[in-house]
Amino acid sequence: MFEAARLNPWTWEIPASARPDMLVPARVFADDNLFAKMAQDRTLTQLVNVATLPGVTGWVAAMPDAHEGYGFPVGGVAALRVRDGVISPGGVGYDINCGVRLLASELTRRDVEGQLPALMHDLARALPSGTGRGGALSLERDDLDRVLEEGVPRLVEMGLATEADVFATEAQGCLEAARSDAVSGRAKHRGHDQLGTIGSGNHFVELQVVDEVLDRDAARSYGLAHGQLVLLIHTGSRGLGHQVATDYVREMEQVMPRYGIRLPDRQLACAPFQSPEGQRYFQAMCAAANFAWCNRQVLTHSIRQTFRRRFRNGDLRLVYDVAHNIAKVETYGGERLCVHRKGATRAFGPGHPETPSAYRSAGQPVFIPGSMGTASYVLAGTDEAARLSFGSTCHGAGRAMSRGEAKRTTTGSAVRRLLAERGIVVECVSNAELAEEAPLAYKDVERVTEVVDRAGLAR
Repeated sequence: MFEAARLNPWTWEIPASARPDMLVPARVFADDNLFAKMAQDRTLTQLVNVATLPGVTGWVAAMPDAHEGYGFPVGGVAALRVRDGVISPGGVGYDINCGVRLLASELTRRDVEGQLPALMHDLARALPSGTGRGGALSLERDDLDRVLEEGVPRLVEMGLATEADVFATEAQGCLEAARSDAVSGRAKHRGHDQLGTIGSGNHFVELQVVDEVLDRDAARSYGLAHGQLVLLIHTGSRGLGHQVATDYVREMEQVMPRYGIRLPDRQLACAPFQSPEGQRYFQAMCAAANFAWCNRQVLTHSIRQTFRRRFRNGDLRLVYDVAHNIAKVETYGGERLCVHRKGATRAFGPGHPETPSAYRSAGQPVFIPGSMGTASYVLAGTDEAARLSFGSTCHGAGRAMSRGEAKRTTTGSAVRRLLAERGIVVECVSNAELAEEAPLAYKDVERVTEVVDRAGLAR
């Protein structure tokens, strides 16, 4: 256990002196309860390990939803200098550009109350889910290469997206550094038929209603109002992204000795950002990120088709789409940094040039999904977050139990009954997966969101 100083009620710091190999402090945004949970697993140890990466600057940070992950804790943020720092696949994760997008409808709860089970059934049929499951859209190699390099703008040409969708997606749905030739044939094979699919685990499409508005001006700028029906999509780059991570973790494990890099955890395998290996991973990661934005976009297209068949006013507008497993080059204090966000969401404020112009009065939309049995939150990014956390905040409630522990604690049928009692309709083919994602397996989203707000990471 590390000694942590309390900087304020919402921020803790493990000093760089806590271990001889630390290069920067480690900061944790949490209240007493959330900090105690992080101390029960390897979250804090992993965060301290991240603070040893060559080129790391400022401090490494854990968001209030943080928990143990692969190498980096989930909910971890680290900024590494481009000129002399490294890039680490573990700091992005295996589901590259896992992210969330929010769609807003013109419908209200009253419009769908009698049709909810049928609507959910229609959505389940239209949106393939499950491990390894492909969809109706199967791309030839040349078409897949264009998607990997051009992202969502390519889908506009294919009739699967609009210019408004591009505008409302982080980075306009395309990282320009993407190179399809940096993505292995195995990764492309795994992803060729997976655009427009949800996948497994905690990925979902959820029909929701705006239950409470706390900031009317911000809600108005996002086009949200009390009683409005919305949909939240959470998924990523599927098998393609997983394979990209697998390929480059193996390669970086092999090349680290060549660059004289020694780390406390081999899961932090990395290479200098400017090295051939670092650049190839960055190019492949950007391509997988483009693929993930396209995956959520094709899901959006299928959802729109389903709504238009069932409702006369079934149009759905994209509010925003933001990644939470990604490494991006950003500038802070005049220095170009490769900011790793693993289970952490970008949260730029009104003054940031990358905040879409329509949202400049409020700040970039930020999404914190809860569990199946709790609320989710829409927040606004703050300019203060740039100073506190390299413009980052948390990405959800965060797991309180491992998937194995959740399955030992409850059953899928019990979760179905619990949700039904709350008026929640669930479509999931696997009772085992339903048990893994039970509400009790997650931290209190109300508590997590309060820390985010009080700490100034988003509001």
